[in-house]
Amino acid sequence: MGTDANVWRVGEVADLTGLSVRTLHYYEEMGLLVPSDRTETGHRRYTEADLARLQQILSLKSIGFSLEEIRDCLNNPDFSPLTVLNLHMDQIRRHIEALMELHKRLETVADHLRQRESVSAQEFIYLMEGIRMAEKYPFTPEQMEKIRKQGELLGQDKIREVEQEWPELIAKVKAEMEKGTPPDSPEVRQLARRWKELIEMFTGGDPGIAATLKKRYTEEPGYAAQFGMSRELLEYVAKAMES
Repeated sequence: MGTDANVWRVGEVADLTGLSVRTLHYYEEMGLLVPSDRTETGHRRYTEADLARLQQILSLKSIGFSLEEIRDCLNNPDFSPLTVLNLHMDQIRRHIEALMELHKRLETVADHLRQRESVSAQEFIYLMEGIRMAEKYPFTPEQMEKIRKQGELLGQDKIREVEQEWPELIAKVKAEMEKGTPPDSPEVRQLARRWKELIEMFTGGDPGIAATLKKRYTEEPGYAAQFGMSRELLEYVAKAMES
């Protein structure tokens, strides 16, 4: 620990957290984590409050938030540390539930093998689905309940209207991308704003649900592809939203 009991140098923070000094410098450049103190010679010194903020950064990053989204969240006075912890606990709970389900499926197949019974192809498919669930972290029960309530608020007519609009919006964005229109152009930014509005209708503005949805789209190309969205298209829209 540094000279003061509650102050750490950048190298000490790196050792404590397993992060590289370069990563901590990058977080500072982004405005994510700026050390609260410096020595007379200009060396960075991190306080307990800085370490608490770093914990929030790492929690949100593990959930699937981008660094830009994390910065926006932490700079929002209404986004409390408790919110971050609750989001992280939801993510862990989701993982535990998926692992418990996978354990049940593995045990079923193991029982068949112990009794020297044959295992059908369908059972192996069922098992592989469980493995994918454990790896990809589906929505938590709490998130599913929020999504259900949001659907009730919107009503069936609005839901059908949005379902019809999505393919049209995706096609418009794809056309602009294929034409080579810059993502920061007025027309693409307008499409991106509508894209964000439709996502918020589904998520009800819940950042945890939005992060899970984004994670699924980016990490499961096959899932996004069934809606006509390639990785390239998703990156194009993300750039338009950031501009």
